[in-house]
Amino acid sequence: AHDTECTSWEKLLVLIDYAAATRWETLDLREYLSIEELAEITVLPRSISKLKSVKKLSFYGSYISRIPPEIGEMTSLEEFVPYTSYNLHWFPYELIRCPQLRDSTISTKALYGNYKFRTPFPRLPELIPDVMPQVCSVCNGNFDEDGPLQRWISLRVATDVVPLLVHACSEWCIQQLPAPPENYVSRPHRGGPTIEQPPSLI
Repeated sequence: AHDTECTSWEKLLVLIDYAAATRWETLDLREYLSIEELAEITVLPRSISKLKSVKKLSFYGSYISRIPPEIGEMTSLEEFVPYTSYNLHWFPYELIRCPQLRDSTISTKALYGNYKFRTPFPRLPELIPDVMPQVCSVCNGNFDEDGPLQRWISLRVATDVVPLLVHACSEWCIQQLPAPPENYVSRPHRGGPTIEQPPSLI
């Protein structure tokens, strides 16, 4: 789990609140956090949902490994730059909800299922509290007492095809997911060693 007690985390929370209040259009974490501070941050806070004016979000060269589903509430996001954040292997399905997102710069060789390397997908379920959405990724409905159904799916988001983690409230919602592009696993799946991926395209 990430350290929410460290001063770097507190500084990031204040930065996001200030950026939201003053309607920044660009937020590059490297401009406001030192290399040492960035090294202590492994997940973005859920408060990124406040960043309604940010058009460009960059955390180039970070140690971030998880992004919360609230990124889907960044309704002005046009450019997403997590480049060389090599601990980032997947994204929340909610990323596709950013209606203006057109450009991404992602180190795709680090991603699960990348077309060159076919890194295996971890077996689901793998419930991670700090990136669990409050409602269904697909329909915004509530989860039942057994919790969400998790699936991996590879879809094009902005410039890149990326692995997305879905938290669905029902099998019906899973069936509503879009079809993955050619040369990727052709359906939503639970990951694990039995999932056959297409041959690497090198």
